[in-house]
Amino acid sequence: MKKTISFTYYLAIAGLFGLTALPALAEETGTDANEGHQAISTADTGAPLPASITTLLDQGLKFHGTFNAPGDIQGYALSYDNEPVAAYIPSTSDHAIIGTLIDPQGNAIMESQLQTLVLGPMLEATWSAFEDTRFISEGNDDASNVVYTLTDPNCPYCNALWKNSRPLIEQGELQLRHVLVGVLSEDSFRKAAAILESNDPTKALETHELNFRDGGIRPVMPSEESRALLTRHAKLMREAGATGTPTSYYRDGEGNVQRINGAVSTDRLHDILGIE
Repeated sequence: MKKTISFTYYLAIAGLFGLTALPALAEETGTDANEGHQAISTADTGAPLPASITTLLDQGLKFHGTFNAPGDIQGYALSYDNEPVAAYIPSTSDHAIIGTLIDPQGNAIMESQLQTLVLGPMLEATWSAFEDTRFISEGNDDASNVVYTLTDPNCPYCNALWKNSRPLIEQGELQLRHVLVGVLSEDSFRKAAAILESNDPTKALETHELNFRDGGIRPVMPSEESRALLTRHAKLMREAGATGTPTSYYRDGEGNVQRINGAVSTDRLHDILGIE
């Protein structure tokens, strides 16, 4: 199945450095047409980086490794604001080109290299961070799928995802782990604290979501513990590259962490998680 390649972060980079970029119209096939081009981690690269790449690093990008691209082009796996960015330098030039490399058929290539060097490690780090923090769990511990989701009490899309996840939770197929944040407003922060400080946070979250249209749970003045936890969760959210709520994380059939942006329907959850 084909999927459209997002060009949002390339546009952001283009704006940052005064470049002009057009949205990529290419689509990526299920397999990378250039899987043979090896990705090399940061630890394996001993040679100095080209001046054009170090300039990008000086302006806020991070370097993750290199990979060989077709046509004697050297690829550099970078990130900006926790989003993968590919830069390419032809052997005949010292200039770096930022964008999506496509083949003659219009297919995006080199995406698996970015996944290996940039996005994969970032998502694994996010998963580990969520495992180590306090979350509110819904569903059986032996559920076949675990999903972490960043939930703001005042987010209508979080409420939609909460509703759409009920059938899978009731079937025992899903354990949904809410990492509460209060990023939309001070009221969100206080409602998140109210849920965390209740005698039964899982029940408090359920009651809040069921009464979301009427304002949900009554906000409280956060305790020092709640304030510290919610501040930490906001930091985790930024480090994870999540730009809104809900942002959710799950492991695919191969055990790799993947990200879901926004609310998705019950049927779409079935498809994403591979539930029959």
